[in-house]
Amino acid sequence: MKNRLLICTDLDRTLIPNGPQSESNGARQRFAALCSHPEVTLAFVSGRHRALIEQAITNYCLPLPDYAIADVGTTIYRVAAAGDWQRESTWEATISADWQGLEARDIKSLLGDVPSLRLQETAKQNRHKLSFYVPIQGDRTMLSDMITRRLNDNRVSARLVWSDDEPAGVGLLDILPRCASKYHAIRSLMSTLELDTSQTVFAGDSGNDLEVLGSEIPSILVANSQQKVRQQALTMAANAGNTEQLYVASGGFMNMNGNYAAGILEGVAHFQPWTTAWMQIEAGAAHE
Repeated sequence: MKNRLLICTDLDRTLIPNGPQSESNGARQRFAALCSHPEVTLAFVSGRHRALIEQAITNYCLPLPDYAIADVGTTIYRVAAAGDWQRESTWEATISADWQGLEARDIKSLLGDVPSLRLQETAKQNRHKLSFYVPIQGDRTMLSDMITRRLNDNRVSARLVWSDDEPAGVGLLDILPRCASKYHAIRSLMSTLELDTSQTVFAGDSGNDLEVLGSEIPSILVANSQQKVRQQALTMAANAGNTEQLYVASGGFMNMNGNYAAGILEGVAHFQPWTTAWMQIEAGAAHE
């Protein structure tokens, strides 16, 4: 199929307008119009688990994705239809090798006496994702070193993903297998679909998107992202020689403000100008 395009997007505060900034009228409808074209494959890439992704699709009238990379990259689903989500067992077998066959409950036991870690709710855990709340102003370098030493002593190869829930005033820590991340899961999906970086675009806003934002994958940082994340993403992209692969939305495209879906559309049009015609919606379809 000519002009195939894989659009990968984070959900919270990227496609979903659940941050303090305003959403442009009609932005999500334009995004849905774009994704309705058969040349476009849509993948949601989120820290949410499946049930919360499905809830978001309903609550925010999002288009049904073709794929969902969930749980910060530890699960991949092929979405055949609403309610028909097929879990990619091959991906989970691939990432399990990093943990020597151990599961999250085993990793939890290894870290039982590490201070400042408060286990997140059961629904936010899975076999290959162990998630904690941490003090938002805590010494993350010291805590990372302590956790890494403990895991290394047990031959566990892990990735620590830090982010913040600013409205709740708490830090978040996900411990994953080393090769489990949004970036690695996207690369796996690209391989499955036989697509390269010229046919792929990613959009994000937060700390757990940084590995992709600074990578060779064309990426969009929506305008409502935090200044701290923006600076980190720009620095990472520059250090890796990927400056041209990172687009920071600023607003003005189609008279929208660049926040959330408007920023995604702005970035997609930057990397793939031919898609602009597919972002049109019928008169009167936009609503507040």
